[in-house]
Amino acid sequence: MNYWLVKSEPVKYSWQKFNQDGRTFWDGVRNYQARNNLKEMKQGDLVLFYHSNEGKAVVGIAKVAKEFYQDPTTEDPNWVVVDLEPVESLKNPVTLEQIKADTQLKDIGLVRQGRLSVMGLKREEFDRIIELGS
Repeated sequence: MNYWLVKSEPVKYSWQKFNQDGRTFWDGVRNYQARNNLKEMKQGDLVLFYHSNEGKAVVGIAKVAKEFYQDPTTEDPNWVVVDLEPVESLKNPVTLEQIKADTQLKDIGLVRQGRLSVMGLKREEFDRIIELGS
């Protein structure tokens, strides 16, 4: 299993809306590194859902429900989506400030590549964020 983090501005697509929908395709990725990460996602992989801009916190856990396919919002074959389903909300959102202050998370992509919208996580990083959010 692989572990990931995806970012969404809550005003555009919030964790609450995602839970109401029950499933969504993760579209709008227009960065090649983030797109390549989408292509590496496998069904069943776990994904942390991060609210960017407002809130700046990991708020929940999702899973990959369907592996990559053509992004239906564009005809450009360079761009893909995956389907995600919500798993559970974190009891306590884990803020970017907490992540930056945690020595176990100092090398996490969220800190090193803050603008990347889809990134891989090491299992230890995923587990540590879950621990902080319990």
